[in-house]
Amino acid sequence: MKKVRYFLSVLLAVVGILHTQAQTQEKGLTPQNDTLSIAQLMTRTASEEVTPLTHTVKSSKHFLPTRRRIDREINKNSFIYKGEVMLGLTASYGTLSSEDSDFLLLLEHMDAGGTIASVKPFFGYAYRDNHVLGARFGYTYIHGTIDNLGFNLGAQNDLSGSLSNMGYKSDNFTFSLFHRSYVGLDPKGRFGLFAEFEGSVMVGTSRFDYMAGELPKGSNSNNFQAKLSFNPGMAVYVFPNVCATVSFGLGGIQYSKVTQKNEAGEQVGSRVASKMRFRLNLADINIGMTIHLWDKKKK
Repeated sequence: MKKVRYFLSVLLAVVGILHTQAQTQEKGLTPQNDTLSIAQLMTRTASEEVTPLTHTVKSSKHFLPTRRRIDREINKNSFIYKGEVMLGLTASYGTLSSEDSDFLLLLEHMDAGGTIASVKPFFGYAYRDNHVLGARFGYTYIHGTIDNLGFNLGAQNDLSGSLSNMGYKSDNFTFSLFHRSYVGLDPKGRFGLFAEFEGSVMVGTSRFDYMAGELPKGSNSNNFQAKLSFNPGMAVYVFPNVCATVSFGLGGIQYSKVTQKNEAGEQVGSRVASKMRFRLNLADINIGMTIHLWDKKKK
């Protein structure tokens, strides 16, 4: 084993000397007197001490490149400073009516409408510059009606019909934890972008009403949803301690369970679904305001 180590150390030293001499000749320099020649190195006896690690390190300096990490200066500009506490509110509101369904050529005499509104207060704490941990509470209201809806698949399919007097209403409550990473766009920290990851749990109820002949009927449902989502956005300080934000829902991983009950409260069915989807959701665009209770930029 000792002879093998000796042979390897001599081989590495020879490679280093050859490389050094080649560089010296290319630059037109004279080799130093204290540099060992190959013959002198080969005539060393096994009793002489040769440190393989020393020769390895010296030779590696000549031909092993040194990797340097590129600093992209993402955190050069601070948008939020460590120790800041922020309180905020995001809200969204959207409507859908029969006027928006002109492209649905199979539907006729459509008289329908719907509303989706949500309010989500939240608070967060900056545990370091440009990084915030927080919690969010939310309420979402969904309401839709179909007063008249006809469909016709054509004479060759011989399938047509109509729907009327149908309604849907849902009330859902959400609790979530989120993490935001900010990037300042200017040295004064007025404009910034953020990437938000959110884990949320939603519980709620919904009711569906319809007509069965001349009799009104309905069913109730209990809703449960667990979701991990990605919500990037932008922020700007409109006042020294007030910031306006806009975020966009880009989807994520979602698990849903719906338990349906009749009017007597008896369970008549259930549905479980899970999906992973990453795309822009136009119904999940939130505009909000945040208030920073302590602003370190003043000091």
